[in-house]
Amino acid sequence: MKKELMKILFSGRVLILISVLIMSLLAIAPNLNAEGLEINRVESDSSASVNGLEVDMILHSLNGVVITELNDFQNSVSTFRNGDIVDVVTDEGKSSIVYDNGIGFSVVEIPTSNLKKGIDLVGGVRVVLKPDTNDEAQILDMIDLIEQRLNVFGVADLSIRNSKDLEGTNYIITEIAGASKEEVLDLVSKQGKFEAKIGQDVVFTGGKDIKSVCRSGECSGIPLQQGCGPSNDGWSCQYFFRVDISRESAERHADLTSELDVVNGYLSEKLDLYLDDELVNSLFISEGLQGDVSTSFTIQGPGSGLTEEAAIREALDSMKKMQTLLITGSLPFSVEVERVDVISPTLGDNFFTSSLLAIVLAIFAVGGVIFVRYRKASISIPIIITGLSEVFIILGFAAMIRHNIDLASIAGILAAVGTGVDDQIVITDEVLHGRRNEEKWLKRMKNAFLIIFAAYITMLAAMIPLFSLGAGVLKGFALTTIVGVTIGVFVTRPAYARMLEVLMEKDE
Repeated sequence: MKKELMKILFSGRVLILISVLIMSLLAIAPNLNAEGLEINRVESDSSASVNGLEVDMILHSLNGVVITELNDFQNSVSTFRNGDIVDVVTDEGKSSIVYDNGIGFSVVEIPTSNLKKGIDLVGGVRVVLKPDTNDEAQILDMIDLIEQRLNVFGVADLSIRNSKDLEGTNYIITEIAGASKEEVLDLVSKQGKFEAKIGQDVVFTGGKDIKSVCRSGECSGIPLQQGCGPSNDGWSCQYFFRVDISRESAERHADLTSELDVVNGYLSEKLDLYLDDELVNSLFISEGLQGDVSTSFTIQGPGSGLTEEAAIREALDSMKKMQTLLITGSLPFSVEVERVDVISPTLGDNFFTSSLLAIVLAIFAVGGVIFVRYRKASISIPIIITGLSEVFIILGFAAMIRHNIDLASIAGILAAVGTGVDDQIVITDEVLHGRRNEEKWLKRMKNAFLIIFAAYITMLAAMIPLFSLGAGVLKGFALTTIVGVTIGVFVTRPAYARMLEVLMEKDE
């Protein structure tokens, strides 16, 4: 038996399989001792960035409170207010930062491997947008702008891509893991055309007219005095932030205000703020600004809630969205929301682990059926080995290209493994039939692989259109199926055939 094992291990086809398995292991890079939270994003120019916090640092505590889970982090951050000094302890040491309309960084659980899970497994939002254009260059520009918006807003784990249906209609698919529908829908679906008007005359617009948008606590936030107060439905708050506009816009403002009347210390017309042609707020203009060429304006907006804390949170969220839209500018074309999928994270790691376990058990079950059929462990054991190898290599490839493993991808893995078992049975029957008819091994193997290769071409013909034209989850299924079947035809099936040859020769 030792002689046969060495003959198998040092054959070219099996060595290729072993090499690919090693590369897959390196790509997956399992980290079984992973515990705690890792910083995955630090906002530029924030206090966290200035004081040395960096991506990939491990967070230990905030103001002496030990942080081991995402709930610990969120509960601690919710207690901070603007101006608070926060002591942050990481694996690199201690830093003191200022809470300034946010803590300035986000965290995720330390990954146990390089495998990335899709929103089906970690929860989040999938938004399918239909742009009002089919021009490829303009769609790519829109994707860049939407991605920039989400990055400026602070979304860390996102995927955005272009896709087409079978009729050639373009869609933009945005997936944001761990986010809520309310947080991101406005950012990805609004064209973001901002206009500030006095009467019917435009004073300035978002984009080229706005030179900078303040996001620090010194010139944005909720006023400490009279910023919030009781209302009929609970509480209401008013946020503010400063914007700097171009000289041309300031001169236009001076010309328009010079002709207005003064009423009780304010001008007779307000500065109306429009977002996508909808009025979002109207601001009084102080008489001191009449005819003044001022390049700085204060934008204000409301927030409300049943409690003061809820009103503050809504006001700050609304301010952050408005700031994001003003910083990134408007999309070149409007978009229509085709579908919004809100996925609960309840499946999570347990479902992912259970799915892989089910695949492994299915492979062993197939091995048992094969043993019952052929009455030979020398046939069923190689089928189990190559089946498990196939799953591991598919996961390694997904880790290498950073493909998100979702429900469709798991279905694709099952389809690929099922196809692999069919091919292995074809090889087995051809080999055994060849032995009974005293035909040469090589000829029987060629016949088997002709059948396998024909089935492979048929599979590719079915999956490639689905991958290139499919929208949303169909791509994951098509990709893992194509990768799995390709790995099978060129790596695992030849290795299985060699194992079978050696073991059958032993039984003769």
